[in-house]
Amino acid sequence: MKIVIIGGTGLIGGKLTHKLRQRGHEVVAASPRTGVNTLTGEGLAEALAGAQVVVDVANSPSFEDGPVMEFFETSGRNLLAAEKAAGMKHHIALSVVGTERLLASGYFRAKMAQEQLIQASPIPYTIVRATQFFEFVSSIAHASTVGKTVRLSSVLMQPIAAEDVATALVEIAVAAPARGMVELAGPEPIRLDEIARRYLSATLDDRRVETDRDAGYFGTEVNDQSLTPGANPLLGTTRFDAWLGSSVEVR
Repeated sequence: MKIVIIGGTGLIGGKLTHKLRQRGHEVVAASPRTGVNTLTGEGLAEALAGAQVVVDVANSPSFEDGPVMEFFETSGRNLLAAEKAAGMKHHIALSVVGTERLLASGYFRAKMAQEQLIQASPIPYTIVRATQFFEFVSSIAHASTVGKTVRLSSVLMQPIAAEDVATALVEIAVAAPARGMVELAGPEPIRLDEIARRYLSATLDDRRVETDRDAGYFGTEVNDQSLTPGANPLLGTTRFDAWLGSSVEVR
């Protein structure tokens, strides 16, 4: 089966491309680096020719309100139009658990717009909403740092390893369209301030995490339901401590 991965050279896309090729599928790792640009439409028709499945794991290069909305709306329209012309059988998009609960954020408003475009399209689809990735804990800590202090909420999360996201997407890509949403999360709930403490300790980072109940999540107000899945999500198998032990290099 020919499968096109939009964002195929990124964190999730690279892993997904490798796993699908190991399973014997013909995979196009589509990104601006490989001559496929969903914002301009460059290379889309050629990449999609003969494909049955598209998996869109691309992310916006900017998280500012205007550019992120422009990215997801424009790329979404271009991609879905090209898929319709190519007779695509299954469109899969990676989204975020809690999107509808975080619409005070411009990023999540843009993800909601992307989801709505997919739902309005005639192409059979599966929207996969995943929780935050372990790999982004460092970025969360960096964004919340002032001097040597990291101020973070103690909000509950259920983050997941990127490897587990890619593994789940492989199975979804070769299955029938869900024609709805699937949630994907890690195997254990962890509080945001605690996961940052464990990460900084493992990397011998001397910054101190201070719990701030009003810190929110990238400036957006959250509670313990905002970043956690509902009933019966698909669960990854990698626990955070195991990921730390195998993935994090001490600086």
